[in-house]
Amino acid sequence: MDQSKEIARDVFPFLRVYKDGTIERLAATEVTPAGLDPETGVLSKDTLIIPETGVSARLYCPNSAKGNEKLPLVIYYHGGGFFISSAADPKYHNSLNRLVAEANIILVSVDYRTAPENPLPAAYDDSWAALQWVAAHAKEDGGSEAWLKDYVDFGRVFLAGDSCGANIAHHFALKLKDCELGHQMKIQAIAMIFPYFWGKDPIGVEVTDHVRKSMVDNWWLLVCPTEKGCDDPLINPFTDGCPSLEGLACKRLLVVVAEKDILRDRGRLYYEKLVNSEWQGAAEIMEIQGEDHVFHIISPDCENAKSLFKGLASFINHT
Repeated sequence: MDQSKEIARDVFPFLRVYKDGTIERLAATEVTPAGLDPETGVLSKDTLIIPETGVSARLYCPNSAKGNEKLPLVIYYHGGGFFISSAADPKYHNSLNRLVAEANIILVSVDYRTAPENPLPAAYDDSWAALQWVAAHAKEDGGSEAWLKDYVDFGRVFLAGDSCGANIAHHFALKLKDCELGHQMKIQAIAMIFPYFWGKDPIGVEVTDHVRKSMVDNWWLLVCPTEKGCDDPLINPFTDGCPSLEGLACKRLLVVVAEKDILRDRGRLYYEKLVNSEWQGAAEIMEIQGEDHVFHIISPDCENAKSLFKGLASFINHT
């Protein structure tokens, strides 16, 4: 990159946007191929969903899966603030292999377009299109992906995601309540891992942590440059005009927060608002001590990550 070029926006430590429109990505650009993971015995493969936009997904399946054994399906949305990472990111690939092995599930990791090249709502649109693609396989004559047709119990479908992926799951759970897709495919539960919600006015640790508050402000304004800023309904579910949480289209919901995460208090607020709403489901919260945002993606083999995967597996396989 030409160091003489003038920087228009420095989104530390992930990317720079130059005044000529060039984007320099500094982190989370690595990719790893799909295939058999010898450590976990999980198979994965990539599939193109929408050729026109490049929306794709990485599918995971335990190598021991048999056609006569139908498994739960988790539709997973990766994190990265809507502007970094992918379904082929080696950190996500490694952690999701572990989750699939622990929970014995089929998992679809959605690869949506990222900002700033594709500002919001592109990620939501892509992720919804992927959800529609998955749902088509619930019909006897719909869809052609063998792993979904042969191994999935469409009576046990879950949405899950970390960070901005949890944000996507929240919005889809509201959208599914009164739409045709929600009638075609029932979502049993949602796992929201370190959910990415925010707001203009600071709460909790945000009040004193000015540095990280400013960083997260900057990240959001990069991906969603609207006049509502950090109180846009996409990022602040409790701002004026947002739908009530009682409209969530699921029976159970898990919120996971981490003690050192700047987003921790937003996750706690979401849980508190949910349990005090008219929603008829069962809510759980899991707080992990001594850890920061998406630590399980960064260090999937640490003891707290292993405990988190076990907790997620228990939540998914709860009957």
